[in-house]
Amino acid sequence: MNYNKHNQINIMNNFNPADKIQDLQYFGEFGGVNPSISDSSTYTFLSAKTMFDTFEGNAEGCYLYSRHSSPSNLYLDKALAAMEGTETANVSASGMGAITPTLLQLCGNGDHIVSSRTIYGGTYAFLKNFTPRLGIKTTFVDITKLDIVEAAITPTTKVLYCETVSNPLLEVANITALAGIAKKYNLKLVVDNTFSPLSVAPIKLGADIVIHSLTKYINGSSDTVGGVTCASRDFINSLKDVNSGASMLLGPTMDSLRSASVMKNLRTLHIRMKQHSHNALYLATKFENDGLKVVYPGLASHPSHQLYASMINPEYGFGGMMTVDVGTIGKANELMELMQERNLGYLAVSLGFYKTLFSAPGTSTSSEIPLEEQAAMGLTDGLIRFSIGLDNDIERTYQSMKECMVELGVL
Repeated sequence: MNYNKHNQINIMNNFNPADKIQDLQYFGEFGGVNPSISDSSTYTFLSAKTMFDTFEGNAEGCYLYSRHSSPSNLYLDKALAAMEGTETANVSASGMGAITPTLLQLCGNGDHIVSSRTIYGGTYAFLKNFTPRLGIKTTFVDITKLDIVEAAITPTTKVLYCETVSNPLLEVANITALAGIAKKYNLKLVVDNTFSPLSVAPIKLGADIVIHSLTKYINGSSDTVGGVTCASRDFINSLKDVNSGASMLLGPTMDSLRSASVMKNLRTLHIRMKQHSHNALYLATKFENDGLKVVYPGLASHPSHQLYASMINPEYGFGGMMTVDVGTIGKANELMELMQERNLGYLAVSLGFYKTLFSAPGTSTSSEIPLEEQAAMGLTDGLIRFSIGLDNDIERTYQSMKECMVELGVL
């Protein structure tokens, strides 16, 4: 099988996730245009039998206890499943609250995971340091080299894990090819799509499970922590099983008030993603022309530009994340501090905010990765990760950032 064949072209043509979200319409309890918030941890029953049936999962539409489910969480579940094209979804209290139960539901003692080597630092630490205590081993590979991915698979491998666009190096996973490998070896392909909501639909490319940190683009206002697992109904039911479900038993439940907040912000995601992508492409192009070492999937210089172009819904662009390597951590810190002082953004981790956020991932979001492994994967200490904001006049932003770089000798 030719796993390198880019047969993703036009895969999104008949699937616009923003339309799927828009088509969902909920009414509040008293006719409100927003669904009512179920601000209760427990629910009453008119009969003891109905309570028993609900606990056993056999009374649809009834609620028992908010760790199991709540109306507010189920509204958001349905919307996010529509966005990703899955049967259903399960929201959680954080991105890691989605990632960790999903992997623990799929793997147990003696099992093996093949994971991309460039992933969010918390996920890396979980796979490198925590899951071995449970007898689960992980091999980290360059996810862009499909022969190496396939060579890492063993008889005990259960999962292929990757990020659509990796954090922080912005490597692009060939999801269609990885799905082919997963199918060949009867594995589950789990994709973290946090950097690419609306732009990429991993399920349509062959992935089995899609995860998001809702904290980032989907919520978009840096005021809520949340996560979601989007998958088949059978898998989500297994996560929520009262006897053996990792989400049920570990308890990373999203609060109903937070679900309602994310639900409101989700309605504007399509507008925000277009502006994030537009601004990031503008800045990346300008800075590359200025001679800076820029990595952005929308640039022709990106090694996976053509692959990513074949995967995305072009309406939403190449995303809002880019990196610039300024040589040293000292220069990176100086530049970030100056840009913050000039009101160009915040020296802060996370992403997807309306203002630009910038950080040096080697000493922040990827600091869990040992220095020698950072060096091996190309994560230099002068690398700055930018989450480009929603600035109206992006040329003005460019000129102001350039002034900072010239002042510090970066340009």
